[in-house]
Amino acid sequence: MNPTEQSFPSGFDVALAAMIDHTLLKPEATLADIDRLCAEARQYSFASVCVNPSFVARCRRVLENTPVKTCTVIGFPLGATSTAAKVAETEQAIRHGAQEVDMVQHVGMLKSGNRDYVRDDIAAVVRTAHLSGAVVKVILETGLLTDEEKRVACELAQEAEADFVKTSTGFSVGGATEADIALMRRTVGHTMGVKASGGIRTREQALAMRSAGATRIGASAGIAIVTATATSPSNTY
Repeated sequence: MNPTEQSFPSGFDVALAAMIDHTLLKPEATLADIDRLCAEARQYSFASVCVNPSFVARCRRVLENTPVKTCTVIGFPLGATSTAAKVAETEQAIRHGAQEVDMVQHVGMLKSGNRDYVRDDIAAVVRTAHLSGAVVKVILETGLLTDEEKRVACELAQEAEADFVKTSTGFSVGGATEADIALMRRTVGHTMGVKASGGIRTREQALAMRSAGATRIGASAGIAIVTATATSPSNTY
């Protein structure tokens, strides 16, 4: 069923829903929680569900014959695993049905000034994912970076031919800000997507991120965002 055929609740924002990666990355997530996430993504026509790798096969099976993509995370949440480990994790996720992967860059190597390592680390995942047509989003973890480091990280992700740059994991300090989204968009121009993730809980926040240049939004509060209902403070991954 496509969005034009569905009956949505009053206040529903179809265009905003199409930008949302409906996310559940909490360690205590159960199979029932994952099934609920998929059902919600289908109901509200979200862009994807974003889950930990062990749930990829289940999500892809549940979402078969729907437009909702299955997204997973790589090197999550620290980004400090080896490149080989990230590649192996990507290969397995794609075999299990992942269509999008959100990888965490190696923040420590970036802050050490080792640009070649960061670029090559991203490029190895990109090559693996692109062989199967999967999209790669690079999580910068902006809360740990200076503005100059954010610019460098965007440039390296672009050189590595990633598809998106993304703000945050939701498991570190800070989250998405309009200023960071605007900086990332200025740096990558219009050749890449920009994903805002971390702490986005309301429609107002999501619309502000879109206005600043975001083309995808990662949130666990997707339903509240698209229906403009209130949500209590909680971690948004």
